Amino acid sequence: MSHTSLFSPFHSTSLELDNRIVMAPMTRNFSPGGVPDQAVVDYYRRRAESGVGLIITEGTVIERPASKNEANIPNIYGEGLTGWAKVVEAVHAAGGKIAPQIWHTGAVFGRDATWRPTPMDSPSGISLSEESVGEPMSEADIADTIAAFGRAAGDAKRLGFDAIELHGAHGYLIDEFFWAHTNRRTDAWGGATIGERTRFAVEVLKAARAAVGPDFPIIIRLSQWKGGYWDNKLAANPAEMEAWLQPLVDAGANILHASQRRFWEPEFEGSDLNFAGWAKKVTGVPTITVGSVGLNGEFIAAFGGAASEPQSLDELLKRLDRGDFDLVAVGRAILNDPEWVAKVRDGRQDELKAFSPAAFATLY
Repeated sequence: MSHTSLFSPFHSTSLELDNRIVMAPMTRNFSPGGVPDQAVVDYYRRRAESGVGLIITEGTVIERPASKNEANIPNIYGEGLTGWAKVVEAVHAAGGKIAPQIWHTGAVFGRDATWRPTPMDSPSGISLSEESVGEPMSEADIADTIAAFGRAAGDAKRLGFDAIELHGAHGYLIDEFFWAHTNRRTDAWGGATIGERTRFAVEVLKAARAAVGPDFPIIIRLSQWKGGYWDNKLAANPAEMEAWLQPLVDAGANILHASQRRFWEPEFEGSDLNFAGWAKKVTGVPTITVGSVGLNGEFIAAFGGAASEPQSLDELLKRLDRGDFDLVAVGRAILNDPEWVAKVRDGRQDELKAFSPAAFATLY
């Protein structure tokens, strides 16, 4: 199929992109002490040089004592801002656009069991696996966290980022407030319905919007699945999805980043629309699809050591052409090969690389 739609321009508020390809945010853990260094600068610059429409950075955490679960996750406060300023400068010099993914890991454990913040921030004092991680967040904790998200958003704009993305997916803090399994609160931050449990994310979005002004693009990443709960559904039907997503749009989200493990899988019975397709249908705002784009194996298997081969983009292009979604996030294929976008654009499919999990251990 023709790649014309994939390489057509995109516009939303002040965000002008040359094409529809987004570099998906991927945790790398290569920022010593939380400060992106020259290797991180060069990593993002190489992707910008290849023609990625929008780079969304790895998650970079807000100023809270328990905001990260790995030591070398980058910070978006303090000296971390100095490192990110260099990344922004390099990406812009290469003709690219870039947004930070602003993050709080909540009660998700990292890979190093010896490095764990105590207590962890969480709605109800439990992890995804129901392990106790401390007391539920107090009203003061919640207010401070919302303010920290707002500061990070404002700092990102001042550094020259082209947009921001809030990480509201995959069982991390914002998502823990969405999910009844981890949000068992009986106050105004909980609730029996997904619409009620949007309140924390709504307040984070309002704080971010107040910090960046009315026209600066805000993306929020969302997922139905959580780590270890691959078939979970926050929204079991379109009505519940609207109750979940519309308040986020009303609070200031311009673009919804709908995370799936496999983009081609339908979200609800009776329609072949995927998560991004339904998110766009129920809210009317632009959406980003993601999930095993360009590779024949999905990313959870990759963490278990599975390799993947390049895969046709025909199904993706069919859905993009009919308007199911507006942007396409590509993860492992771009992590593995900084020239992936240029190769697809120029018809050099025979040069596309297979993915090896060994790529996770390097920053190239």
